[in-house]
Amino acid sequence: MNNLAETTRPTLWRQFTRIYAEILSWLLVFSVGILVFPVTLQIVSRYTDLIPSYIWTEEMARFLFIWTIMIGAMIGVRESTHFEVDVWPQVSPRVEAFAKLLGRLGILATALIFVSAGIEFTKFAWNRTSELADLPLWLIHMAWPVTGVTWIVFLGEQFADDLKIIFGGHS
Repeated sequence: MNNLAETTRPTLWRQFTRIYAEILSWLLVFSVGILVFPVTLQIVSRYTDLIPSYIWTEEMARFLFIWTIMIGAMIGVRESTHFEVDVWPQVSPRVEAFAKLLGRLGILATALIFVSAGIEFTKFAWNRTSELADLPLWLIHMAWPVTGVTWIVFLGEQFADDLKIIFGGHS
């Protein structure tokens, strides 16, 4: 009975990734909710004389939009919905796990590029600010390495699952 409880209880790592994914989901909802504000101000100021035209709203909307996209991509990799294509829907679990593993290696390569180039990108922006709103640019540039590291974290458990199916004999 203890062995059954031990095998069904999620590991500390899986608990961490589940909680991290939940936090990302809430951040996504929050960022989309906030994104509505500057975009609405832009639209209202463009087509009416009710409020003055705000230049900072364009920059804020762009920055929020980038983070929204990156957070969505993080969640998409966690849920295997971002870079996933079903080519062979009727194959054995081992073949399916192997095909997913190959696809995930491509995501891993992209994640490593995001991390390494993203760090350089962030270093470049470290002491710079945006032109209009005077926002620190490193806050936006950090989206790339954070996304890459998050993909690697989520891919780790997916690789473990695929390898368990491939080598563990679960057909």
